[in-house]
Amino acid sequence: MINGPRIITVANQKGGVGKTTTTINLATALAAIGERVLIIDLDPQGNASTGLGIDRRNREISSYDVIVGNAEVADAAVATVVPGLSIIASTLDLLGVEMEIAASADRVLKLKNALARNAGERNGFSYVLIDCPPSLNLLTLNSMAAADSVLVPLQCEFFALEGLSQLLETVDQVRRTVNPKLTIQGIVMTMYDGRNNLAHQVVEDVRAHMGETVYETIIPRNVRVSEAPSFGKPAILYDLKCSGSQAYLQLASEVIRRERRLRAA
Repeated sequence: MINGPRIITVANQKGGVGKTTTTINLATALAAIGERVLIIDLDPQGNASTGLGIDRRNREISSYDVIVGNAEVADAAVATVVPGLSIIASTLDLLGVEMEIAASADRVLKLKNALARNAGERNGFSYVLIDCPPSLNLLTLNSMAAADSVLVPLQCEFFALEGLSQLLETVDQVRRTVNPKLTIQGIVMTMYDGRNNLAHQVVEDVRAHMGETVYETIIPRNVRVSEAPSFGKPAILYDLKCSGSQAYLQLASEVIRRERRLRAA
């Protein structure tokens, strides 16, 4: 196990790229190999929370409360159906949080400060994964300011590279202004259909542009992965043997190898 918490934000301003699915299943895979993992759901839609079986009626303390300073991380984190995996759930209150914190001098550092206050908690997490909204807004900036690295899910479609440059520019901006240690953990190609020549070409194009930043693991388009959230379970719990679940287990191993290299650098 890697000592100390590693904070990875899962971000892409484009919707429908498998961001939340990647967050849930990567976190589950990390927990399955012995890590203690926390997901912070920063998307007002709350799909990561729903996908882990957290009923909206039971979200008494949420990521909104953590951001505005009404609750501590340790109080907001709740256990999920996955052993070793907890989540700070999202509520629709997040829709208005930007207006509430916009005038604060530390508006981009709200989450970072909250996590720092929790750093000394006993039985702390070894990984924190932050599921961002599909936009480059103040919530996403908070996640990047708090993170060690950014993981970018990229759908295997024609416009895959469109918008990626904007995201990378945002990462550079955050690095220059509030978080000099921020790195790109990697880019994961998602929703891959091997029967589609275009999907294969897109993967080649992205690798040509981004090189070793792109993970070797590719997440296939998989019905069982799509079904799992409706049962409030990660795909790995819903159907361990399906191709999507196996891919996320491989991705978790690759993420850990990269994290070890980053720490050694």
